Amino acid sequence: MDKLESIATLFPNSSDQLELIPTSFSFVLCVAMAFIVRDFYIRRSFSLTGKNHIGAVLPVLSAVIFLVIVVVKSSLALSLGLVGALSIVRFRTPIKEPEELVYLFLAIAIGIGYGAGQVLITTLFTLAILVVVYFWLSNRKVGQADEYNMVINWKSADIEFSQILDAIKDRTKSLKVVRLDYTADANTAVLLVALNDNEKLDNVMKLVREEDKSATCSFFEAKTNW
Repeated sequence: MDKLESIATLFPNSSDQLELIPTSFSFVLCVAMAFIVRDFYIRRSFSLTGKNHIGAVLPVLSAVIFLVIVVVKSSLALSLGLVGALSIVRFRTPIKEPEELVYLFLAIAIGIGYGAGQVLITTLFTLAILVVVYFWLSNRKVGQADEYNMVINWKSADIEFSQILDAIKDRTKSLKVVRLDYTADANTAVLLVALNDNEKLDNVMKLVREEDKSATCSFFEAKTNW
């Protein structure tokens, strides 16, 4: 008889078993909503880093946060223990772009909301946020940056750097020299350039090529970490 009682203590009572159904339902919705956020991030994000790498983490992150909230929400001692454990954890992974941080926080919020049992509120507000993201990103201009890093390479010793600056300065709103290298074989200049409105990169490159036909130009967004 004592053995049966000890075995019975390993299983939850009827009231706890009733909680298993809504908790499982919340978990399924949590994972499903996290995958929707993942799809939004991969399709709509303007992030320049690996989208699939961050996107694959979002559903797992929401599921882990869901588990943590479900475990600690019924116990004050566990909640305090979680705070103490997190206080000694240091996250060293750099977040290069604010947009990544936004989606990570959204995934965390989804896990917290569904884990706390706020199914309806979490679903409605998450969908509302995604609608805002959808229309806001749809109005963004793709492929247009405010500033560019411009790298110019030319070989002719007769062409001075000031000549190149004079050729392109009228096509730019601002022009800043970041680096200038002179070698025996070639010369290299790195500029921070903000083009005039409706100005094309091709026109600026043509102006440089007019000064030296062997010159090469490279452009990439100034805010990009390579």
